[in-house]
Amino acid sequence: MTALGKLIRTTAFKLLAAYLIIFALFAGSVIAYLGWHTQRLVTRQAVEAIENDTRFMQAQFERGGINRLVSLVNRRAGAPDAGLLLVTSFNGDPLAGNMMNLPLNFLDKQGWREIDYVRTDDSAAPPSRALVHVVFLPGEYRLLIGRDVVEREELRQIIIGPAVWGLALLVVLGMAGGLFITRRVLKRIDQMTAISDGIMAGDLSGRLAVSGTGDEFDRLALSLNAMLDRIEALMAGLKQVSDNIAHDLKTPLTRLRNRAEDALRTAASDDEWRLATERTIEESDGLIRTFDALLMIARAEAGQASAKMLRFDLAETVAGVAELYEPVADESGLELKVDIAGPLPMHGVRELFGQALANLLDNAIKYSAPETPGERRELDLSASRVGDRLRLVVADRGPGIAEADRPRVLERFVRLEASRTRPGFGLGLSLVAAVVRLHGGTLSLEGNDPGLRVVIDLPLDLSDEAEAA
Repeated sequence: MTALGKLIRTTAFKLLAAYLIIFALFAGSVIAYLGWHTQRLVTRQAVEAIENDTRFMQAQFERGGINRLVSLVNRRAGAPDAGLLLVTSFNGDPLAGNMMNLPLNFLDKQGWREIDYVRTDDSAAPPSRALVHVVFLPGEYRLLIGRDVVEREELRQIIIGPAVWGLALLVVLGMAGGLFITRRVLKRIDQMTAISDGIMAGDLSGRLAVSGTGDEFDRLALSLNAMLDRIEALMAGLKQVSDNIAHDLKTPLTRLRNRAEDALRTAASDDEWRLATERTIEESDGLIRTFDALLMIARAEAGQASAKMLRFDLAETVAGVAELYEPVADESGLELKVDIAGPLPMHGVRELFGQALANLLDNAIKYSAPETPGERRELDLSASRVGDRLRLVVADRGPGIAEADRPRVLERFVRLEASRTRPGFGLGLSLVAAVVRLHGGTLSLEGNDPGLRVVIDLPLDLSDEAEAA
């Protein structure tokens, strides 16, 4: 396909052509109306002048008869602005006037009409066009009074001729400008198409160009670039998860296989077989919990749980989870202090948020439990309203996390060196972060001097307050 054919087939050129056609029709209608209105105005002026002359001539005829009328017509016929005048007898013989070569039997009917005529004082001139009025007078005399309307045609040509040429020039320039604009638009679309082809080929680093004008193409490019950034981040996360699964789950799977193989090789009694089976089941349950956590994180990050969001009281959820973990904390040498200032209405998935809070408390108990027998530490859990936001805080007195490592621990399968000897796969905080993002909140890790302070800010459901207001 040629470049011109490609331009003509574009939507931008078709829209431009449609606009030009509509504009040409509109402008043509305006020009036609102007021409018609101009002709009507000139004709009306001629009619008014003829009617005034007719009334005057009839009045003179009534006063002095045919002789007075003939004398008056002869005096006025030679004046430059006299118009057309003719008085004839009943058989059509001219008595006075400035017209000649009338059509045969033209004066047999009275009324208005247009004729081509030649003045008696300029017989060499070409015929002209006139609007005339024929009146029958007593005594079967005929009176013709008219006005030249050639200027009407000239005025119409003066208005319509340049307007038509101007309209044609406008259409030509519009088409040329349309081709130029369409070519620029097509160039940007071709650039977007080329970037899209590269992205589909696997190059997720490509981005659409932004000209900086702030037009609709820039807005589209910015939106698509943001989408591509998100897709690239998700793909990188997927690759990282795949690598982490291949690396971190290889060890428990290998251990599971070795235990089964060792049982087949060395187990000699039912008790040994039972013990090997129980360990295999325990290891399998751990793997299942890991995959369940990964699935829950993926659903939360994909927003699949957003359809299940309902209005619930965060204070009740926090109180329920705290009651569940209070005995666990006490057995680990921790005193769980709960401070809830409810009610705290929010919009979300209660079960997901309960699981996220349980992960926070489980991590806090696991890593802040005192190692010295008889020692007691505090574990603080608070939920309150701060302005139009909800704030949930879990603060422990354990070793904490170094500031440089805090962003990393929110990633999947990330475990710091200090926690390598403890059970787990490094998915607890990843799930918490995914759930918080799903609910439109923010998660921050802060130092507690000593210990770690986890702060979650969530949007408050103000629907009841808005209805009351």
